Amino acid sequence: MSSLLAERLRLIVITDERVPWPQQRPRLAAALAAGAPAVQLRDKTSSTRTLVERACELRALTAAHGALLFVNDRLDVALAAGADGVHLGDDDLPLEAARRWAPPGFLIGRSADTLAQAQEAAAASADYVGVGPVFATPTKPDAGPPLGIAGVGAVARAVPVPVVAVGGVEPAHAAALFAAGVAGVALVRGVVRASDPAAVVRLILAAAASLPPAPTNEAGA
Repeated sequence: MSSLLAERLRLIVITDERVPWPQQRPRLAAALAAGAPAVQLRDKTSSTRTLVERACELRALTAAHGALLFVNDRLDVALAAGADGVHLGDDDLPLEAARRWAPPGFLIGRSADTLAQAQEAAAASADYVGVGPVFATPTKPDAGPPLGIAGVGAVARAVPVPVVAVGGVEPAHAAALFAAGVAGVALVRGVVRASDPAAVVRLILAAAASLPPAPTNEAGA
């Protein structure tokens, strides 16, 4: 596991298309100012032009704070905005094809809801795997059955790339998830709908910092 990348994936703040963009923008800025190391633009309803505009806004914000920017699903939008990476799901561009189009150093994440899928993604050169749902979540009603904290932790210990827990994750779950072995957590509602996004970010980063360094997993040995 890349320890440097794992550190930069401690918290991925995911945007919420159900929240008006003018309301999200200041909350995302507050989260980044508090130390959020990564943001993912996730929007399945806006036009390509709007996605590029918002991705460029986020690129400026994340760059100012030394954070990573990922775009969900859309490699074209990610490349147009100069994002650091893309996160791909089952119905998106195959990872191998995305890698051929991506420039050197571009990060590619892949969703997985089983250990087999996570292992397949790692073998196909995914830089990290988003595993979930941890719990049932209204933001992705078509997701598979919840894996729970122990289930996600088991996947994290079995693959050689960082695992980010996603799906129904709340700030209060962070400590247990880090203890279970995940590299990071991804939150939607927990940040962009929070009354104090900065406090949420500080809580999660403190939970990560309070744990001893994770041992090298067997899959990466």
